[in-house]
Amino acid sequence: MRPAKIAAAAGRLRALALPSLSDWLFAALLGWLFIAGSGWSALLADGDTGWHIRTGEFILDHGRLPHSDLFSFTRPGQPWVAWEWLADVLFACCHRLGGLKAVVLLAGSLIAGYLTLLVRHMVWRGANAFAALACCLLGAGASGVHYLARPHLFTLLLLSASLWLLDHDREKPGRAVWILVPITALWANLHAGFLALLACLALQTVGEGLEEGWRAARRKSALLVACAAATLLNPYGIGLHRHMLEYLRSDWIREAVDEFQSPKFRSESALQFEILLFAGLIAAGLLLRRRRIADALMVVFWAHAALVSVRHVPVYVVAACPILAAEASRWWERWAETKPARSLAGIVDAVARDFTTGLRRTSAWPAVLVAILALVGSPLRWPRDFPAIKFPVALVDRQQKKLAGARVFTSDQWGDYLLYRFYPSQRVFIDGRSDFYGPALGKLYLRVAYGHTEWRSTLDRYAVTAVLAPPEWPLASILRQEPDWRLVEEDGPAALFERVGRP
Repeated sequence: MRPAKIAAAAGRLRALALPSLSDWLFAALLGWLFIAGSGWSALLADGDTGWHIRTGEFILDHGRLPHSDLFSFTRPGQPWVAWEWLADVLFACCHRLGGLKAVVLLAGSLIAGYLTLLVRHMVWRGANAFAALACCLLGAGASGVHYLARPHLFTLLLLSASLWLLDHDREKPGRAVWILVPITALWANLHAGFLALLACLALQTVGEGLEEGWRAARRKSALLVACAAATLLNPYGIGLHRHMLEYLRSDWIREAVDEFQSPKFRSESALQFEILLFAGLIAAGLLLRRRRIADALMVVFWAHAALVSVRHVPVYVVAACPILAAEASRWWERWAETKPARSLAGIVDAVARDFTTGLRRTSAWPAVLVAILALVGSPLRWPRDFPAIKFPVALVDRQQKKLAGARVFTSDQWGDYLLYRFYPSQRVFIDGRSDFYGPALGKLYLRVAYGHTEWRSTLDRYAVTAVLAPPEWPLASILRQEPDWRLVEEDGPAALFERVGRP
């Protein structure tokens, strides 16, 4: 081997072994978001994680996807699309290897990974370290309500990588961008967020056509078509897309599911989103003046989407922050150039440039850190169960003989938890799969919970034998007065009733 090649190989090994500033950022994000603060259990605040794990275990045990309902006694055997099957399998594998600890470690690593990748993208676009870190922290806070152990985390990571690859191709066109085609095929089996990539490709195609002429946009158009075709490589084929279209067009889901509704600007995370939103729209206006139409379209489109549905806030962060941080750095540099090198502005600019260099590479240390965390036990407060502040963990522990296998009416979130605890013996009235249950059963569930007149006939029709409800539910107040129902136990946020008469 030639000395030059040996030196180059040694340099690559050295870069892989020596920690960088981006590695420290990855570690700091894990520490800030999960090791400190509310801890790893915050990733389990949504009960959907439970049925995702059990779905993945079904696939592992049977070697096939479920084609009909596994979890309810209200719609048994009805066709069901397990459209996030590959993510379910990954969660199930983690659960079998290390329980909920492994599940939250995977989820936390995906979150810290996408934020680190986002910072590196910002720096690549020309952002200085301070602008990139500021956007990262604001974006992490704005998206915090979505930091849950669910399949959408794969979308955040893949979208961050994909948009960086698209930006790189715009600067230096090459064959590497076509790796997006197999990535999209993989993505279509993990989470429906691959639609965000197709939307971004369409926006870039239109933007580049307006900037440079439509001949220049032909290549992106071909890439868009190829990626769209790759999404058909899933077990359901075009059926996945039909199901997604019905899901996204459902008025019931938009009304009933919080994450499909507009953000409420009454929290710290909403304030952080608001800062990024206004800054992004200002940047979009300046970009239009410079005929950077594709970037402006990206910001405005995802800003609108995030205002319509809070679930799009993380996508706005991923799409807009690289553009915003680069523009903010451009404004800063133009102002700092007018200041003496020894002024405060000049010193801050020099320090920012030094830090920026350390954010341009990543070594093997993030993987090493995750491996170390996997071996560390109790000092890090790993969850052994879902958080008791959200779920009736203690009551379910004490009353599991009455609950396991019973026909229980409870909330969709608690239904998810019962499936996690007792499936396959457990079936529930309803769980978090709002697309599967549909508006008829979903509205019936709400009417029963609120004690409307058909509560008795509904519980009788489905032969419900137990009700696990928050004490403030009107149904709980009604059951306290009913001779056919007995209060078994009330423990803080939950009350368990059992039927003593025949349905």
